[in-house]
Amino acid sequence: MGKTLRIEWPTLSLILACYGAWFALALRGQDWNPLLWIAATSAVTALYWSLVHEAIHGHPTASNWVNLALVYVPIGWIYSVGRFQDGHLEHHETGALTDPFDDTESWYLAKRDWNRLPAPSRALLSFNNTVLGRLTVGPVITLWRMVATDLGLAIRPGPKRLRVRIAWLAHVPGVVLLAWFLSRHSAVPAWQFAAAAYGGAAIILIRTFLEHQASPNEGERTVIVEDKGPLAFLFLFNNLHFVHHARPSLAWYRLPGFYAANRDKFLARNNGYAYRSYLDVFRRHFLKAKEPVPHPYVD
Repeated sequence: MGKTLRIEWPTLSLILACYGAWFALALRGQDWNPLLWIAATSAVTALYWSLVHEAIHGHPTASNWVNLALVYVPIGWIYSVGRFQDGHLEHHETGALTDPFDDTESWYLAKRDWNRLPAPSRALLSFNNTVLGRLTVGPVITLWRMVATDLGLAIRPGPKRLRVRIAWLAHVPGVVLLAWFLSRHSAVPAWQFAAAAYGGAAIILIRTFLEHQASPNEGERTVIVEDKGPLAFLFLFNNLHFVHHARPSLAWYRLPGFYAANRDKFLARNNGYAYRSYLDVFRRHFLKAKEPVPHPYVD
C-alpha cells in the first residue's frame, strides 16, 4: 500500500502549475501582444510535453493510470499521450539506439531508403538536420511521420493495431472537449493556439535534435548537454540524456545532482559526447547539419 500511495510532490506541483499557467493564458490572454502570448504559451506547452515524459516514466505516483490521467487534458493538442508512451518506452527498450528500423525515435534513414528519395526530399531532410530546420520544418516532419506510422499500424493487422486505436480514441475526446471549452470561454484566436502548439513542439525538438548519434559503441550513442538555463528546466533536465537512459526512473529534480556526483564516470562512458550548453549546440549546428541523414551502419 505504501508504494501505491507514493506521491512525488515536486512533479505533481509542477503539473498543476503548468496547467494553471496554460489556462490562465488561454482565458485571460486576449489582451496580450499575440507574439508574446504565443512565445509564453509555446514555453508552457513544451513544459507540458516534458511532464508527459515524466508521467510515462512513473511519476509522480506509482500508478500508470493516475500518472496518465494527470496529463490527459491535451494542451499539447497534436499527439496522443498513449502513443507517446508506447513509442518512447520501445525506444528505451531497444538495444539498437538510432537504428531506423528498431528505434522508434530515430531520425536516421537506411541508406537504401535515402537513395530512393527524390532530391527535394533529401534537401528537406538535410535541412531538418540543422537547428534552424528542426525549429521550422521539424514539427511538420514529425507530424507527418506520426500520421503515416500510426495510420499504418491502425489499419494493418498486427499486435499493435488495437493499442494504437485505443490510444487515439482516448485522445480525440480530450481534444474535442478542450476545443469546445475554449470556444465558449476564451477570446484568444484559434490561430494563436495552433501557433503555440507548433512552437511547443519546436522547442521540444531542440532537445531531441542530437540526443543520439550513430556509433558502433553503444555508450557513445547518447548525449549530455550540460545546460542549466531555461531550456534545461523546460526539458526537466532531460538534456542530461545519457543519465536519463542510465536511470530512466530517476525523477527530473534528482537528475542534476546525480549527474554532478558522477560526472566523470558518465563522460567516460559516453566517450565525451557532450555539449557545454544549448548555446554551444546553436553555435555549432544552427545552419550546419549535425550529420548526414542516412545511417552509416544500416544499408
